[in-house]
Amino acid sequence: MNKRLRRVTVAMAAASMAAGLAACGSAAESSGGGKEKGKDGKKLTIGLLLPENQTARYERFDKPLIEKKIKELAGTQTTVLYDNAKQDASVQQQQVDTMITKKVDALIIDAVDAKSIASSVKKADDKGIPVVAYDRLAEGPVKAYTSVDNERVGKIQGESLLKELGDNAAKGDIVMMNGSVTDPNAKMYKDGAHSVLDGKVTIGKEYDTKEWKPENANENMKGAISSLGKGKIVGVYSANDGMAGGIITALKSAGFDKLPPVTGQDAELSAVQRILADEQFMSVYKPYKPEADAAAELAVALAQGKDVDSVAQTTVDSDSQKKIPSVIVAPFALTKEGIGEFVGKEGFFNLDEICTAKYKAQCDKAGLK
Repeated sequence: MNKRLRRVTVAMAAASMAAGLAACGSAAESSGGGKEKGKDGKKLTIGLLLPENQTARYERFDKPLIEKKIKELAGTQTTVLYDNAKQDASVQQQQVDTMITKKVDALIIDAVDAKSIASSVKKADDKGIPVVAYDRLAEGPVKAYTSVDNERVGKIQGESLLKELGDNAAKGDIVMMNGSVTDPNAKMYKDGAHSVLDGKVTIGKEYDTKEWKPENANENMKGAISSLGKGKIVGVYSANDGMAGGIITALKSAGFDKLPPVTGQDAELSAVQRILADEQFMSVYKPYKPEADAAAELAVALAQGKDVDSVAQTTVDSDSQKKIPSVIVAPFALTKEGIGEFVGKEGFFNLDEICTAKYKAQCDKAGLK
């Protein structure tokens, strides 16, 4: 386990979150059905900055879930100012400046670059705007943090890959396609995977993929195939689903008779469909709702000048900040057999989205009807 993080497991079910989040909710209810004002008596304005829109989760799940929970807690007249950096760290820094100019009461940031955002976090803090780090632990004086157990994500991916490989683990090499070095979570995924895989497989090639881009993963995979030979590759560790898509395209183009197992993360719609089609064998489902709810709880409490200890279950350390109040959510392995468990639930896809005409036969075979 990463020595800088002390994690607790948080169950997916809303009931499990309720105990940790009850205090703020109770306070809101006591003052008029979740319509508390900010500490200066005005209605709250909360900023939300997300890092990119290549990964479908941010626009499809994180944004609407966070907005919905904020309004449930602080009233429907609460303003949520939203922007997306589209994977550009300098743009996100400008967005923080805009949020400061607009005098938001609190700011939720999922950093493009966790280190470069530190100066912007300090600017906000200097103006009395508390910052909640969302999904990625931003550097600087953040007041609270929520994410999944990121090292556990990597362990789940590694364990799943080993199980799927079985005896084939000793018959060739695996390729490791890690995430971007600008994302602190990528290192935790990587460390978690290595803790499981090292000594049990031969890692033929390993890459830190720039900006998590599928096209970069595709080029890396082409290079690995050229270097190792397609007959030598028995499996691929891919840190997320977007890169898995680029990897699988490269594998298909190389003419693999049978695709080696490829991991993923985020349970994106395209990945769920690839899993049904036996192209990608697993993903990691990170329950977006408890993470989004926690971000909203933390931001609203901070905007109202309240203590967040009743929301946070643990603390984490960044390179620049110690004992940051935190909520850490447990991830789950998602394979073909488990898709039906999540279909239609909040934070996942419905049957019509998954089982399009192209995937109807695979859905029928998997019992998704």
